Amino acid sequence: MSFHLEHEPSFGVRQLFEALCFCVNIANTTLLISALAACSSSAPPQQPKRGAVKSPCAIAAPLPGAPAFSLELTRQLQKRYETTKHTSHPRTQHFCRADTPKFFNRLLMQSSPYLRQHAHNPVNWFPWGDEALRVAKELDRPILLSIGYSTCHWCHVMERESFEDLAIARRINKRYVAIKVDREERPDLDAIYMRAVRLLRGSGGWPLTLWLTPEGKPFFGGSYFPPRAGARGVKVGLSEWLENMASRYQNERSTVLEMARKLGAGVAGSFSVTPLATRTGGSSRAAGLHTLFNTYRRRFDEAWGGLQGAPKFPSGLSVPFLLRYHRRMRRPEALKMARVTLQKMAAGGMHDQLGGGFHRYATDARWRVPHFEKMLYDNALLASAYLDAYLASGDRRFEEVARSTLDYLLRDLLLAEGGFASGTDADSGGDGKAHGQEGLFYTWTLKEVEAALAKEQASLFAARYGVTRKGELEGRNVLYQAASLRALASRFLRGEDELQGELARSRATLLAARAGRSKPLRDEKRLAGWNGLAVSALARASFALREARYLHAAAQTADFLLREMRDGRGRLQRSFLGGKTSGAAYLDDYAAVIAGLLDLYEASFSLRWLQEARALEAIVQREFSDPSAGGFFFRPRGEEVLLARRKPHMDNARPSGNALMLLNLLRLHELTTVASYRERAEALMMAFGQQIARGGGSHSEMLVGVDFALGQPKEIVIITPSDLSAAEPLLEEVRRRFLPNKALIVSRGTPRAVKALPILENKVALGGRATAYVCVGGSCKRPTTEPAVLRRQLGAPPSSP
Repeated sequence: MSFHLEHEPSFGVRQLFEALCFCVNIANTTLLISALAACSSSAPPQQPKRGAVKSPCAIAAPLPGAPAFSLELTRQLQKRYETTKHTSHPRTQHFCRADTPKFFNRLLMQSSPYLRQHAHNPVNWFPWGDEALRVAKELDRPILLSIGYSTCHWCHVMERESFEDLAIARRINKRYVAIKVDREERPDLDAIYMRAVRLLRGSGGWPLTLWLTPEGKPFFGGSYFPPRAGARGVKVGLSEWLENMASRYQNERSTVLEMARKLGAGVAGSFSVTPLATRTGGSSRAAGLHTLFNTYRRRFDEAWGGLQGAPKFPSGLSVPFLLRYHRRMRRPEALKMARVTLQKMAAGGMHDQLGGGFHRYATDARWRVPHFEKMLYDNALLASAYLDAYLASGDRRFEEVARSTLDYLLRDLLLAEGGFASGTDADSGGDGKAHGQEGLFYTWTLKEVEAALAKEQASLFAARYGVTRKGELEGRNVLYQAASLRALASRFLRGEDELQGELARSRATLLAARAGRSKPLRDEKRLAGWNGLAVSALARASFALREARYLHAAAQTADFLLREMRDGRGRLQRSFLGGKTSGAAYLDDYAAVIAGLLDLYEASFSLRWLQEARALEAIVQREFSDPSAGGFFFRPRGEEVLLARRKPHMDNARPSGNALMLLNLLRLHELTTVASYRERAEALMMAFGQQIARGGGSHSEMLVGVDFALGQPKEIVIITPSDLSAAEPLLEEVRRRFLPNKALIVSRGTPRAVKALPILENKVALGGRATAYVCVGGSCKRPTTEPAVLRRQLGAPPSSP
């Protein structure tokens, strides 16, 4: 993942960091292997070690180096274990009999799947909260903070190597208060502490590992740590760092506290945003669009798409921005960069060639070997990107990828009781599904392909998807499109259409065979914001592709979010699992859900979704806004302040909350004509005016909103005399076009509709027929009932290449 700092710290954090590491020669060690770049060096997974243990199974038994639990906590753990022991296999190497784990800790009481994965480590884990901070202060111990997520491969590696190690666990329990955090449930904590590590190291990844004062202030950290000296070639491992930092905290307290103070100030300073003193015109904002395009052009990988270098992330180069820039400026290079990137991604191993959908990122520059976890948000965003590329270019291959990605979401992540699961693990095939091998579920040997397919089918499939006896991952093959259909037609002396059909049958056969394998674990918690992204992708695809099942899934998911994931005051909750919500939602959640509801309105034209979007926006304004400087804070008012109250404006794997809110406000203004929406959007652009003008890659999604603000969005209103289906001939002209800057309304013009949408006033169905009104900036073209006239008013759609 690319990361951009607004400014480097000028207060000597790095110098203090070097002093803190005193006698350890960190220059000659790879102690902080980034989780982002380490995938290619995976070690074979260790199988869980089970066997007889001298001590009997007892939740009251102390963890190594830790005091016994209180009677009350023991009772709570026993009750929790009895009610959950049949729902999942304990993820541990330590068993005292059969499938009964030897160790228990407080994470057993948590709902987060990631925290529950660590509930049977011998580490005395606490969840983040007042209790853990209070204990750290009472014992005067530093905090060891570990942040990860349930589908993170290197989080599992560090758990297996270090947090299941009895000697390391004893050292942690005797000298630290250990806290485990699920970054997907607490993105606020993750952002703060990731920024601290990146200020120290220049980069970071997951698992995220930090040393904190009892007040929660970081003074040392990194990402993945091998367990001890010598492991994976390092000279200093986690065990040595634990001893070293605990000793420094006790014996050189002033140095540690000064480091924490300086680093805390650096984190707070890096999140500060200085709004523009005076209102800027469109030229300054437009300059940011041109700057970002030129940056992409310089860094573009002409051969493989995306940005140059590795690893490669789908969010590294913003396809939505490039498509909009091409539409605005008519620059062929922008469309070319978007198309090449999407084509190469779809042909590579990062794209699941059998089941659809995309893995997290590619470890190489050719999109060939992925990191195998699959995330809801990646696939929702990529489905939208491929859909936009299809509409902008007319290339049906992009439509096929958009469909297969959404079909993957519906097949593998949609949950029966509503909403989408967060993602699936990179690992599979472990004993008892405790620990497995990365990518095992998705990769193939040539022998496996030959066993599943007839001889000629196997030969064709292997040629198309690069399957060899040697393989790429310990004899196994990541499927990718190694040969074009044209080359295969020449080699096998058969027509391309015939080969296409046979390959489709082979893929179906192998997909069915793959379904019989041990599956990667699925994280079934629903996150509001990620589900909002899925609603957007499904709703937009349902409209553009006339696919009713996508609309049904979008509406069902939106209904689930609004019905099950709000409190009594209508406020969104962050997470849902096991019939219960957890935690107040953040800005990113509200912004993504509002965007999803607006897209759902423009796909179904049900006023409910627009009204719900407006209700959530009112909560955002009340709970998150900065009335003095513009923009929105990440956390609602009244929540704890962690080093800094930040306003997220930089994209990461997902668009920032403020970027999404900018586009939401602009769209709401066009749909409702309520001036305050546009005023708040202008205030937001003022708040981040310097970032917009600089046009950095980490602000690409905000620049998408700027493109909307600078243009003259088309207001397309279709009035029908009765049923909305009468608008279909006219709507067909809208579906076929890439019109990102528009407000689309279809209505019968009832008094209720006119009250909600004043733009409908004085617009009628002429001659009892569905009538289209196309307006720009308050000036409307002649209303028409003819699709051919509407076609001319909207402009020609792209022709298929």
